[in-house]
Amino acid sequence: MTKVHGLPVWFELATTQGQLGAAGDFYARLLGWQVADAGMEGFAYHLASSDGDMVAGLMEIPDGMAEMPPNWTIYFGVDDADRAAAAVAAAGGRIWKEPADIPGTGRFAVAADPQGAPFGILAPLPMAGGSGGGAFDQRKAGHGNWTELMSSDPAAGFAFYADLFGWSKGEAMDMGEMGTYQLFRHDGADIGGMMGLGDAPRPCWLAYFGVNGVNPAIARIREGGGTVQHGPHEVPGGAHIAVATDPQGAWFAVVGPLETAA
Repeated sequence: MTKVHGLPVWFELATTQGQLGAAGDFYARLLGWQVADAGMEGFAYHLASSDGDMVAGLMEIPDGMAEMPPNWTIYFGVDDADRAAAAVAAAGGRIWKEPADIPGTGRFAVAADPQGAPFGILAPLPMAGGSGGGAFDQRKAGHGNWTELMSSDPAAGFAFYADLFGWSKGEAMDMGEMGTYQLFRHDGADIGGMMGLGDAPRPCWLAYFGVNGVNPAIARIREGGGTVQHGPHEVPGGAHIAVATDPQGAWFAVVGPLETAA
């Protein structure tokens, strides 16, 4: 059984008000998602599924937070949301939204690490994906395949997350002037990397979604009104990546073979 604590378990888009439908259409064309209204009373929240798995949620930026740019938030699984939120605060992080229940799903909170990178925590109910692995599956296109932290202090960032989630270090790759790219592991498997800020204006997490062909995905990004910011680039292991922004400006990345595999 997949260990949930420390595993990416959900990806959530906050997009420009009035653009929720357009944002869903963009990702549906790009990633093959099926997007449908969750039916939450008084709140527009759309759910995206891929290959039978719920992989992401989409919503509009809340009222009173118009200064927030469109963005993706990565939620990591925890055994106890209240205990994890207390650990974040005790370690110098910040809790943006205190732990609260989502009926039928679990208990969640939204936080930021000590360097300011936002992320979410979710303690899923056993019947709502408690085995983990639904949204994040490195074997499947349309799912989360990789996570990446850009930090003003990646060494301190690793120490924070290792203590919170039990992550361990994987390989460290020298990127020359850009510093070290430190892989991190969950339950023995590499699930992401950490690095310095690079071109990022502030510490942040970047979600990578799997695609069957990065070049065709780049074409779909452009056709849908998005912008390819970097790539395609080959990465260790033979996969390729491209970093992009959607039509509303939210950053994300795709990863997979360069061309569509048979």
